[in-house]
Amino acid sequence: SGETWNPFKLQYQLRNVRERLAKALAEKGILTTEKQNFLLFDMTTHPVSDASEKRRLVRKLQESVLERWVNEPQRMERRTLALLVLAHASDVLENVFAGLADDRYEVAMGRARELLDTEPEVEAAKARGAEMIWAVLAAFNKS
Repeated sequence: SGETWNPFKLQYQLRNVRERLAKALAEKGILTTEKQNFLLFDMTTHPVSDASEKRRLVRKLQESVLERWVNEPQRMERRTLALLVLAHASDVLENVFAGLADDRYEVAMGRARELLDTEPEVEAAKARGAEMIWAVLAAFNKS
């Protein structure tokens, strides 16, 4: 989102991150903003306006985990690592790999689970420039 993150205020900053990210993505034209009526409540939703961007991100994650797997979090591209952590925290990681054949799905989920089950504090100490990504994973794991 282009914001500066303070590790000491991470829990507070994560509270509204979904809405801030949705707003930023809507400004870039990737999402739209709509009001939908759910029974008694009006809810703001953010559907994808350009499905090709979503397909590109899904393909990028699939390729990173299946074809370009390095088996070392420190060598993984930071943006891809951040995308993987956010997909996990958003509970959509299974959807990313859902279109794969069963054997490839198992490999992808196993590798992703292996990465996400590492100790974030240990990885943050080893990371060069990815400390914040590991801090976000640690915050989501504690929630």
